[in-house]
Amino acid sequence: MSRRDAVWEITEPDLAPIALGAAVLGTGGGGNPYLGRLRVLQVMRNGGRVRVIEPDEIADDDLLVAVGGMGSPMVSNEKLAGGDEETVAARALESHLGRKFDAIAPFEMGGSNSMVPMVVAAAMDIPIVNGDGMGRAFPELQMITYLIYGGSPYPAAIADERGSQVVIAEVPDAKWLERIARAATVEMGAHTGLASAVMDGAYCRRSIIPNTLRLASDIGHAVHHAREVKDDPSEAILGVAGGKRYLRGKVTDVHRRNAAGFARGQMTVAGIGNDAGRTIRIDFQNENLAIYEDDEPKVMVPDLITLVTTDTGEPITTELLRFGVRADVLVLPAPDLLRTPEALDVVGPHSFGIDADYVPAV
Repeated sequence: MSRRDAVWEITEPDLAPIALGAAVLGTGGGGNPYLGRLRVLQVMRNGGRVRVIEPDEIADDDLLVAVGGMGSPMVSNEKLAGGDEETVAARALESHLGRKFDAIAPFEMGGSNSMVPMVVAAAMDIPIVNGDGMGRAFPELQMITYLIYGGSPYPAAIADERGSQVVIAEVPDAKWLERIARAATVEMGAHTGLASAVMDGAYCRRSIIPNTLRLASDIGHAVHHAREVKDDPSEAILGVAGGKRYLRGKVTDVHRRNAAGFARGQMTVAGIGNDAGRTIRIDFQNENLAIYEDDEPKVMVPDLITLVTTDTGEPITTELLRFGVRADVLVLPAPDLLRTPEALDVVGPHSFGIDADYVPAV
């Protein structure tokens, strides 16, 4: 079997489990998984194929690009995508570089952003790699492993639903890429398609967090099975992903605002059942960042904090948080590539203004 034949082809029945599992891993961010799934369905029904290759099937000299949506989840839920923003951005980079890409590397595992790379891969008729640059979702560009471990932050490109394109030819570092791309995204309506982190196959294999598409699929299938047999869906998630249930409770308060292209805020969750009498606060910036109990940070990035409904295990993204929702607060372990000193300098608690050193909660 040749390298390009050794693929997993994603079909329509695969999409719902992947979207659900990716939204669990997305820690409240990454966009609306339902809207992302609709985009993939459309490209599939127009004849597009989504082929997945493993990291070890990438050739050293293959050229890859990471793609995803950029902006506030609150905006993307209301301002529907045109559908080809990320593809337009990737093709703008191909034009800039004078070379075609050989494969797509996902930015993150989040709701919609787990689906977007499939759209681009199908539209460009190239495979997508089974892995991503976060193993979860994070709010800023410099927080992807492709850039944390030495990849180039330029060139990059963004595009909006009107066809506007911006190619960023050079920046001093990844933080400047985030600032410039974020400012342009705000001016373009607070949601754009992004293509960045151009890399060769050898570097992709070293810096990607592997097998996250399969993990998302496995989580989604486990939840669907738990629903069918009336098992606890949260336990099904933990059985696949590891981790623990921190609290079962009810959302009693949500403060959320759209600021500088991010959905920022905090929620309060009051314990119910065996957790009655406990109250926690969860701070978020697109994604859930930290759990506070008794005014102390108990769980913090890069560990994954995700909320799912107690009855169905449906992930609750930060833009859909509402008073009265009954949710299990789950804590899943961060991938090893996010726990190194290099990574913690970029995605650890201090990067988000949390006054605590990272201590793994699971």
